Amino acid sequence: MDADPGRRHRAAAPQASARRRAAARPDEPPPLPSKVALKQFLAEAGGRVTKSTIARAFGLTADQRQALRVLMREIAAEGGSAPAGKRGIIHPTRLPEIAPVEVTGTDPDGDPIARPLQWQGEGRPPVIYMRPEPKGQPALTAGERVLARLKAIGPGKYEGRTFKRIGGAAPARILGVYEEGRIIPTDRRQKGIWQVAPADANGAKAGEIVLAEPLPSTRHFGPKPARITEILGMMGEPRSVSLVCIHAHGIPDVFPAEAVQQAEKARGVTVRGRTDLRDTPLVTIDGEDARDFDDAVFAEPDGSGWRVLVAIADVAHYVTSGDHLDREAWARGNSVYFPDRVVPMLPEALSNGWCSLRPEEDRGCLFVEMRFDEHGRKHAHEFGRGIMRSAARLTYEQVQEHHDSGTDPAALNPGHVGRLYGAFRALLAAREKRGTLDLDMPERRVMLNDKGQVTAIVPRSRLDAHRLIEEFMVAANVCAAEELERLNQPCMYRVHDRPSDQKLEGLRQFLATFDITLPQGDRLHPRDFARVLEKVKGTPHDRLVNEAVLRGQSQAAYAPDNLGHFGLALTRYAHFTSPIRRYADLLVHRALIRGLKLGKDGLHEEEAARFPDTAEHITSTERRAAAAERDAVDRYLAAFMAQRVGESFEARISGVTRFGLFVTLEENGASGIVPLGSLPDDRWDLDEATQSLAGRRTRLIFRLGDAVEARLAEATPRTGGMVFHLMQGLPSRRPSRPAPKGHQHGRRR
Repeated sequence: MDADPGRRHRAAAPQASARRRAAARPDEPPPLPSKVALKQFLAEAGGRVTKSTIARAFGLTADQRQALRVLMREIAAEGGSAPAGKRGIIHPTRLPEIAPVEVTGTDPDGDPIARPLQWQGEGRPPVIYMRPEPKGQPALTAGERVLARLKAIGPGKYEGRTFKRIGGAAPARILGVYEEGRIIPTDRRQKGIWQVAPADANGAKAGEIVLAEPLPSTRHFGPKPARITEILGMMGEPRSVSLVCIHAHGIPDVFPAEAVQQAEKARGVTVRGRTDLRDTPLVTIDGEDARDFDDAVFAEPDGSGWRVLVAIADVAHYVTSGDHLDREAWARGNSVYFPDRVVPMLPEALSNGWCSLRPEEDRGCLFVEMRFDEHGRKHAHEFGRGIMRSAARLTYEQVQEHHDSGTDPAALNPGHVGRLYGAFRALLAAREKRGTLDLDMPERRVMLNDKGQVTAIVPRSRLDAHRLIEEFMVAANVCAAEELERLNQPCMYRVHDRPSDQKLEGLRQFLATFDITLPQGDRLHPRDFARVLEKVKGTPHDRLVNEAVLRGQSQAAYAPDNLGHFGLALTRYAHFTSPIRRYADLLVHRALIRGLKLGKDGLHEEEAARFPDTAEHITSTERRAAAAERDAVDRYLAAFMAQRVGESFEARISGVTRFGLFVTLEENGASGIVPLGSLPDDRWDLDEATQSLAGRRTRLIFRLGDAVEARLAEATPRTGGMVFHLMQGLPSRRPSRPAPKGHQHGRRR
């Protein structure tokens, strides 16, 4: 008998409690969420979540915390989440409640605009509209960094309020125009002006383009001090626009002496060890303003199908791994093309000399011979290293004219052009059956006179001759990727992923305003976009929808791992056809040379090991080049339009924001801003869903895609910026329809 009768009761109590807990627990713990489910949870959470939050949401036990931690690390490594605080994570397309941001400039109302310092989502980072600083505090300036409290105000838009200033260096260098002791930046995003003391002017004269460095300063207001370090030329002179763009985007434009000397020592190839193609009438077909010719084509019937030969300049023979030319080509990544000049990837002795397939001159080449059936389906290909002699240098316009008239150039046998088009039609049929994304986005061509002045801005023609070369090049590029896979060689793929869910959702909302739908992401195919474009073809919204579909796509990139090419509807694709102007193509050439044992100048192992880093680098140089080329066209357009300030133009609204509208002219594609302050005095409401700006009192409504009459108020060639005022809003033009109630993001004017 126990001395303490209550002892047995107390000892039994924990055992009974444990039995009850065990009975309440299921036999098996709930499964861990899949990566897809966890990413969806992050997307729907709307903010920061912790491991505990996730465990509660999915009913996980304490024993599963370690496995959950591993799963969270894997998702973070794949880019499916971003850190938020010490222990939290957030969806990569969202920003945490407090985050470091950098001020990039101001909006037309003078309020600071910032970008997140840590952005891991797809596409462009969100725009952060910073609230004005409290009274007595200095205003935020470009380049300054702060810890900001953030609040989402729309897709890709946040409102920010300074929590703590964390500094931020001034720009490492300043590019601008020197005027009366000050430097006015050529970048429209930089709103500041820099003061230059006479002793720091370095002999600069008014109107000259200069590079300068900021000087230490304790000033919080007014111009900051700077010292001019280099004078580049006079603003407004021929070639000044491209000069500004080259320096603004940091594009290398001077070759080291060692690289130039190596290029100038180059000599032609011999037939030894090469296939002799000199009797095959290969021809180059390029634009009238082309500066280098790196591809040549030939086609002839092959039974009921076609035999197509594509020969490409043998750059690998002259630029070998690790030499002076190779290091400089890697650094540049690609050539950059401006209306008045080209910044080549290789020195002129090669790019316009031994690597350019000039007519009637022997040149080394890599070639691919392809055989297609009558429906354009490829059933064989073979690569080789050869020596060729171009039979003619033709332009797209010449080839199209000969095809339309049924004639041939004097240097070619009768029927030559017709055979090229016969093979092209077969390949085009295969492309159409495959279903690809063909955006109708006319390129603008800047026409300059001998003095470097703009005489016209015209759309580049889009002929069947252009498409012929494109189809031949695409076929050759596919063969290169297939061949390297067959040979088990590294390949620098050209990849284009399907659009992200976020971009697709935004595109769906936009297309819904035109009663156009898209399938769900997992069933989406390029031909679905083709159907969208076909529906709007020839309508007033044609260009606008093409631009929206383009913005909705993922950006193409280079990668050593194959993701396929969504836009071309191809499972594998590489760049093989332009090694003069793209480093990726040179790597593909070297890999083919090694795999097919075509010489000792093939790909090196250490070079192959660097493929991931090289892919990232040449993707960034390609995007840098594209930005510089667009920038140059914008500045030339502004210079051209500066003579027409005060004129009115037919235009369409191409953007709707809380600080105003963007318009694009029908005449030449010039774009500019319509500041909110230039609209009639009203309270303006922005409706994100319908992409419209509505005035409460005037009852005016401006919608994305609306046709408007725009008067050019300002054009600044120095920055490429243009400001327009709308003619709509005059008393006689006000519509009587009521304005819909939208979300209030405007401010009283």
